[in-house]
Amino acid sequence: MALAELYTQYNRVWIPDNEEVWQSAEITKNYKAGDRFLHMQLEDGTELNYPVDPAALPPLRNPDILVGENDLTALSYLHEPAVLHNLKVRFVESKLIYTYSGIILVAINPYKQLPIYGDAIIHAYSGQNMGDMDPHIFAVAEEAYKQMARNNKNQSIIVSGESGAGKTVSARYTMRYFATVSKSSSNAHVEDKVLASNPITEAVGNAKTTRNDNSSRFGKYTEISFDQCYQIIGANMRTYLLEKSRVVFQSENERNYHIFYQLCASAVQPEFKHLKLGLKGDFQMDVFKMLAAILHLGNVGITAVGDDRSSISLEDKHLNIFCELLDLNCDKMAQWLCHRKIITTSETVIKPMTRTQAVNARDALAKKIYSHLFDFIVERINEALQFPGKQHTFIGVLDIYGFETFDVNSFEQFCINYANEKLQQQFNLHVFKLEQEEYMKEDIPWTLIDFYDNQPVIDLIEAKMGILELLDEECLLPHGRDENWLQKLYNNFVNKNALFEKPRMSNTSFIIQHFADKVEYKCEGFLEKNRDTVHEVLIEILKESKFHLCANFFQDNPVSVSPFSSTINIKSARPVLKSPNKQLRMTVGNKFRSSLSLLMVTLNATTPHYVRCIKPNDEKLPFEFDSKRVAQQLRACGVLETIRISAQSYPSRWTYIEFFSRYSILMTQQELSINDKKQICKIVLQRLIQDHNQYQFGRTKIFFRAGQVAYLEKLRSDKLRHACIVIQKSIRGWLQRKKFLRVKQAAITIQQYFRGQRAVRQAITARTLKQTWAAIIIQKYCRGYLVRRLCQLILVAAVTIQAYTRGFLARKKYRKMLEEHKAVVLQKYARAWLARRRFQNIRRFVLNIQLSYRVQQLQKKIEEQSRENHGLLERLTNLASTHASDMDTIQKLKLDLEKLTAQKRMCEEKGKKYKEDSEQKILKLENLNKELQEQKETLEIKLQEKTEEMKEKMDDLTKQLFDDVQKEENQRMILEKNFQNQKQDYEKEIDLLKGEINTLKEEKTQLQHQIQQEIAIQDGLKMEVGQLTKQAQKIPELQKEIELLQTQKLDVEKQAQSQKRELREKMSEVAKQLLESYDVEDVRSRLSTEDLEHLNEDGELWFAYEGLKKATRVLESHFQSQKEIYEKEIEGLNFKVEHLSQDINHLQKLFREENDINDGIRLEVSRLTSENLVIPDLKQQVSELENQKLDLENRLQEQTVKLKEMSNRLHYELEGDRTQRRTNEAQNEIDIKEKERLKVTTQEIEGLSNGLMQDEIQDEVKSKIKQETTRLTVENMDLEEKLDMKDRIIKKLEDQIKTLTKTIEKTEAHVPTLSKEYVGMMEYKKEDEDRIIQNLILDLKPRGVVVNMIPGLPAHILFMCVRYADYLNDADMLKSFMNVTIDGIKQVVKEHSEDFEMLSFWLSNTYYFLNCLKQYSGEEEFMKGNTPRQNKNCLKHFDLSEYRQVLSDLAIRIYHQFIIVMENNIQPMIVPGMLEYESLQGISGLKPTGFRKRSSSIDDTDTYTMTSILQQLSYFYSTMCQNGLDSELLKQAVKQLFFLIGAITLNSLFLRKDMCSCRKGMQIRCNISYLEEWLKDKNLQNSNAKETLEPLSQAAWLLQVKKITDDDAKEICEHCTSLSTVQIVKILNSYTPIDDFEKRVTPSFVRKVQAMLNNREDVPQLMLDTKYLFQVTFPFTPSPHALEMIQVPSSFKLGFLTRV
Repeated sequence: MALAELYTQYNRVWIPDNEEVWQSAEITKNYKAGDRFLHMQLEDGTELNYPVDPAALPPLRNPDILVGENDLTALSYLHEPAVLHNLKVRFVESKLIYTYSGIILVAINPYKQLPIYGDAIIHAYSGQNMGDMDPHIFAVAEEAYKQMARNNKNQSIIVSGESGAGKTVSARYTMRYFATVSKSSSNAHVEDKVLASNPITEAVGNAKTTRNDNSSRFGKYTEISFDQCYQIIGANMRTYLLEKSRVVFQSENERNYHIFYQLCASAVQPEFKHLKLGLKGDFQMDVFKMLAAILHLGNVGITAVGDDRSSISLEDKHLNIFCELLDLNCDKMAQWLCHRKIITTSETVIKPMTRTQAVNARDALAKKIYSHLFDFIVERINEALQFPGKQHTFIGVLDIYGFETFDVNSFEQFCINYANEKLQQQFNLHVFKLEQEEYMKEDIPWTLIDFYDNQPVIDLIEAKMGILELLDEECLLPHGRDENWLQKLYNNFVNKNALFEKPRMSNTSFIIQHFADKVEYKCEGFLEKNRDTVHEVLIEILKESKFHLCANFFQDNPVSVSPFSSTINIKSARPVLKSPNKQLRMTVGNKFRSSLSLLMVTLNATTPHYVRCIKPNDEKLPFEFDSKRVAQQLRACGVLETIRISAQSYPSRWTYIEFFSRYSILMTQQELSINDKKQICKIVLQRLIQDHNQYQFGRTKIFFRAGQVAYLEKLRSDKLRHACIVIQKSIRGWLQRKKFLRVKQAAITIQQYFRGQRAVRQAITARTLKQTWAAIIIQKYCRGYLVRRLCQLILVAAVTIQAYTRGFLARKKYRKMLEEHKAVVLQKYARAWLARRRFQNIRRFVLNIQLSYRVQQLQKKIEEQSRENHGLLERLTNLASTHASDMDTIQKLKLDLEKLTAQKRMCEEKGKKYKEDSEQKILKLENLNKELQEQKETLEIKLQEKTEEMKEKMDDLTKQLFDDVQKEENQRMILEKNFQNQKQDYEKEIDLLKGEINTLKEEKTQLQHQIQQEIAIQDGLKMEVGQLTKQAQKIPELQKEIELLQTQKLDVEKQAQSQKRELREKMSEVAKQLLESYDVEDVRSRLSTEDLEHLNEDGELWFAYEGLKKATRVLESHFQSQKEIYEKEIEGLNFKVEHLSQDINHLQKLFREENDINDGIRLEVSRLTSENLVIPDLKQQVSELENQKLDLENRLQEQTVKLKEMSNRLHYELEGDRTQRRTNEAQNEIDIKEKERLKVTTQEIEGLSNGLMQDEIQDEVKSKIKQETTRLTVENMDLEEKLDMKDRIIKKLEDQIKTLTKTIEKTEAHVPTLSKEYVGMMEYKKEDEDRIIQNLILDLKPRGVVVNMIPGLPAHILFMCVRYADYLNDADMLKSFMNVTIDGIKQVVKEHSEDFEMLSFWLSNTYYFLNCLKQYSGEEEFMKGNTPRQNKNCLKHFDLSEYRQVLSDLAIRIYHQFIIVMENNIQPMIVPGMLEYESLQGISGLKPTGFRKRSSSIDDTDTYTMTSILQQLSYFYSTMCQNGLDSELLKQAVKQLFFLIGAITLNSLFLRKDMCSCRKGMQIRCNISYLEEWLKDKNLQNSNAKETLEPLSQAAWLLQVKKITDDDAKEICEHCTSLSTVQIVKILNSYTPIDDFEKRVTPSFVRKVQAMLNNREDVPQLMLDTKYLFQVTFPFTPSPHALEMIQVPSSFKLGFLTRV
């Protein structure tokens, strides 16, 4: 759309004004192309025909919706009046002093202290993006700090502006921000030193001027250095162009530097010596001496002697004091202040000076001394801020004077403006570069932009034969004068350079056209100020001073007064030309040009950030806006140039999301149906704006030319206005129709009553009254007759109907009675038949029950018999298998021995080979050493080093070889020691077994008498033995039959179970039938005595029925008891299963340990093989004796049967003790013991066989053989019993659960509960403390504990261990356990300081542990809620109140860390979810955001919403509940979280003007309701969390409420009680309408509210303290869990603890 088309009626424009610079006017008539006048109306109502040029129409005014924006680049029309008006609205109405203008921060001096610089504000801006918050100096500092950390690139912040604009304060705030957000971890407190340096430099470099009470009279560039962690490690300072002339001359209403007045004011104070300005004490007095000397030097009186001479009295008091302070020669100083030495090639001439020349020399000396002192102080400050090491990055803060123009401008203004020209050039190039980068990033074609280039002005000043070079050239001439220099300028530049002019009315000045304005400079004093010379004689006098500080100032080769080490090595783009003359480089102009060039190199190597300070008025009035002065400064500081560059291309830039949200009202339904929002925006723009050159589509933004956004806003306003008209039309029509219908109905009602009354009045006469009365009488009699006649007819009809009806009912009743009689007779016979049939069924059922019962009895007997047979068969099989198993074990041992011997041989062979290899290697290495030694003589030193390295390698190899051999020998020694220890243990066990055998021998002697008595019965036993042998041969067949029987048994059991189920089902069905069909009393009443006698004749049916009932009751009770028994058994089995699983784990550990021991045993067996070589010889002798033992075998067989019976009886008696003793032994140990016992028995048998061979002839040997055989048989039986026990133990370990269930089924005994056996303690050993802490605290995972376990289980277990230590009365043990427990909790909290679940878990357990210590302390106040059993569990011997205090402190510490973790997790969600996310559809408040706002994508799927906050809160809540956190602690944590949410949201609202709107208030109120609903769902209404949101709720209400009248102001004051006055005023000033239909808050209304709130006594603090923590309390809640019922889960790995 063409720009001229926007000049239509009702649009507003800006026209120039003499007072306000620009004035607003409204167009009253559409402008047409070619019109010479623009018809408009001013704001005061004046009509005006404004002459216009069609090529230069007056600038258009932005819509009100865009006024007051944070960024000036967000304005649709970018020009001077728009910028000026936006700044005025923000500054005067909204009280906002900061505004962005692209990359510039415009800061207007408010001349008033504002509460926007506190630490809370700093923390609020820390970490935020620059466009997310309101403009602020802290935002610029944060952006610089963030870019430095992100890009590892140095940064610069350039603060400029004229005197009094607030440059120094702004620079001070930036350094304070860096010092706060990047505090160093060291104790040096460098950031404090950086801040402390400001008062010192301001004291010696600042002074009061007509424009500023604290004006910086020098430029300063402060480099703040950072390390790799981006913490401040030091700083450095460079100064530029100190205004030395102020030392000796001050203009009217101006003052000298502050330090002189401070020194004079402190002179009378006795504590003056103790004053410190941040410098060391021994240095202060020297500085004060120098300052005092300068003061006295200025008071030295010089008198004129004639016209060409002057003199100073030697008695001048000030001269003497000056010389005394600086320790100078007074005579020389008096002489050379009035004389001058001129040295020529031939002679030296002393020339007297006039008084004027002498005064100039005195002043030059004072300026020189002060200049050196200033530089020296800066140097000492830099030394104090130096740091060891190397800086990683730095941020430079440049506080430099802005463009200056006065009535009289001299050399200082010339240098200042020269510096600003250089800075402006750098600024223009940077803006141009950023603009180009923005276009390239958005893929938009780049077109060259015409911007002002001030290089010609810079060339005019600094180029060859420029102003500065001509000035230096004139200074070299002995008789150089200002007039001569000015004439040279006229000759070189007048009419030759357009930027240089000669004033018309003056020959002593010249004019330069700077970028900001034309400036006229007076040439007077230029040469003197540029030379800055002091007579050499005076310098020599100062060098001779005995005052070291003064003498050091004027040495020939002084140390650099401002050392500046920069890491930047970059060549300047335009090198400065230097003259070969040494004296030229010493001029002030040359020095300034060099330092300025170095500054520009530094700035060009960094990323710059610009702060332009503006002075709103010259009277220093708070929040007063002088448009002329501000416009002048905006032109001077380059803000308008930035705006002009932006306006030439596409100044307005909106993201697609912002455009879609703002202008969706202009879109059609068809366009909105497209899913791609970016495509929708393109289609809509192409339809709305026909000229495609007026906008460009970027990747994330839409770029508009000037005026297009205003055009879109106009279309949007027109659409909304039209919609409002339609709505108003419909509503007004509906209201009018409703009103019309109501009036119409009222009129009809009135007409009705009026017509009725009129008709009555017309009808009432005497005749009509008589006629009416007669008609009534006639009607009465007629109606009576008709009624009586009708009544008689009805009566006759009713009587007739009743007669017929009663007859019909009587006949019906008779028929019913007859049918019932017949039915009773039929029922009698039918019921009798049914009763007989049921009786027969019941009798059959009872018989079936009896049969099934008898079958069960028989099955039980069969099972018992089968068990007895099975036991007999087991005994037979055991007897048969013992001998075979012994032989097998011996053979296995032999095989093992052979294998072990083979392995031993292999190992020996390998060892020999290894030794041989090592010897060979050693020999080789020795040969190599010899060769190397031979070469050593010929090789150089390098070869010697190599030989030494080879020697070291050889030594390492030999050491490794010897170490390996020693390790093998040590392992062998360890194994031998272990074997010896095990052998000793085995020998002890053998001794015990021998003792048992002796006892058995004694019993054997007692049994021999019985054996002799039973000799007579031996013949019968022989027969039985023969039968047993035959049966033994049939054992395999019997085993097969037993297996068949077992299978049959299983089948029978299954059939019996199925029969039982069927019987139960039948019984239940019969019972149901009986209950449903029979009523006992009814049957008894209906059966007569004859029927009963008839039924009892055959089988006594009634008796059977009663028995059946009893049987059913018995069965029901039996089933119920069985059900209870089964349930109890299941509980007992579950309990047993848990303990058995622990026992099995323990046995598995023992089995692993025994496997390790087995390796050592094998080595020992290999050693014993050599000792067992005698066994084969003994076997041969035994084979020879077998023939002789044939006679004895028969007797042995006869005795074995009897001895087996005796041994079985003894075996059963000793079975209990032996099983308990051997349950913890493993399989390998038992095998080894059996092997040793077999060896012993074989040796005894062999000895007996030898004895039989020797005494074969004698008769007495027979009796001895009998005795020995009986003894051997007994021992054999013992061995067999032990083998049986071994097999049973193994079988028990394998099938333990099955055997337990079978034994429980057999005994049918109820397993008693074990809780009564425990007393609530955990037995542990002191050396197990570390394992307890490791397993129960350090390695414990919360998620594995909180499921299906009591809350605080680890705490209860810890307290049970404490009770055990208290029970032992062991103070050291208790103290040690408490200390390691507390240290363990501290360690786990420290290691998981960011783990919310772990902190929640241990906060809960620490709380429970503390409560247990209180509950069982024995104190009455904590025992009130205990049970009697819990009171018995109290601590008996120790008072742990001190540890309770330690635990309480630890719990508070964990709680605070717990809160910090929750806050860190939820804090990033608060502002996006509570403020930025729009949960209410159709209430979007998006507006254009300008240059600083970050780009957003089309789909904001990663942004946080209100749902994210609620989900995070629910996660916190569920985790705390799962970990068993006490409800009171949970409520306190939720209250703290809600306070944080409210505080952060409210603080962000204070700092974001774009969020202060009515619609945003509705969004906040909606989000608060979500939080309140969450509290209600979690039953946390009484946690006082809702009250913490009250300030935020009142702020949301304040945004929505009407803000116009006095009543509105009163209502605001009454309602907003939780907000301070500062906060209320801030919200009112920041209120921003989203649409044109909303109204701004007027300044008068704000002042009215502020006046009503003056009586309030509240803290004048804007921000809420988000770090505030409510006081936490830990309520005492006794544990309901009994300690004796607590069990330790296996997952805790605390098997070494024992419940007591």
